[in-house]
Amino acid sequence: MTARSGGMAVRLARLSRHRDDRFLFVPLDHSVADGPIVAAGRFDGLVRTAVQGGADAIVVHKGRAATIDASLLRDCSLIVHLSASTAHARDVDAKVLVGDVEEAIRLGADAVSVQVNIGSDTESRQLADLGSVADACRRWNMPLLAMVYPRGPRISDPHDPVLLSHVVNVAADLGASLVKTTWAMPLERMAEVVESCPIPVLAAGGPSDRGVDPAVFAAGVMAAGCAGLAVGRGFFESSAPAVVIRALSAVVHEAPAYQAQVQPSARPVPVR
Repeated sequence: MTARSGGMAVRLARLSRHRDDRFLFVPLDHSVADGPIVAAGRFDGLVRTAVQGGADAIVVHKGRAATIDASLLRDCSLIVHLSASTAHARDVDAKVLVGDVEEAIRLGADAVSVQVNIGSDTESRQLADLGSVADACRRWNMPLLAMVYPRGPRISDPHDPVLLSHVVNVAADLGASLVKTTWAMPLERMAEVVESCPIPVLAAGGPSDRGVDPAVFAAGVMAAGCAGLAVGRGFFESSAPAVVIRALSAVVHEAPAYQAQVQPSARPVPVR
């Protein structure tokens, strides 16, 4: 990771609880877009499972962050997501800002995240939002996770490694500290995406209940040089979330031992 100083360095260090510059983030912000992921009374339990299993950070919206038992975050970072849309919108790829960096700081966040859909009809506004949040993050020494996806009517192949290399560099050039994007196909070509980008690249995960072994996928991603994973649905939609998160943490933070067990031909194509 590029050397940083001051408050930015402190917060970036917190995002990797093993202090190895590897990251396992668990996005739990889906309730805005799609509806509740668990009953309200079970949300803290889901967070506890993620933390105890080795997650480095959870990603939630500002209102949800205020409801989480603070003791659950002693060993896990908090990332407050600033972008939103719902599945009921006319344009589901449009994202708007619903929070700001100062709010996230007041909530105790270690970082903020913003989503940008490259190729969407509102791409220009989303890029402007990313730039303005990045400027605020610089003022406050706050790490910024950019979730940048090729997504919209002009995107024919969201897994094209050339296109993915472009979108991760958009994040870097506009001031993000880390970037999350989708995986390349074939998965080995994710190495090209990582090599093109001056900031750490995290691969987005997907549902784990369709014949995809999340640990095998994670090993392939890490073997390609990614700095980590961001797995939401693959965690909370799993029938055994505690097992999934422990396996993913082991791969992310002890990757070489696991990568040796994964042959390129055995790496499955994950699903969205």
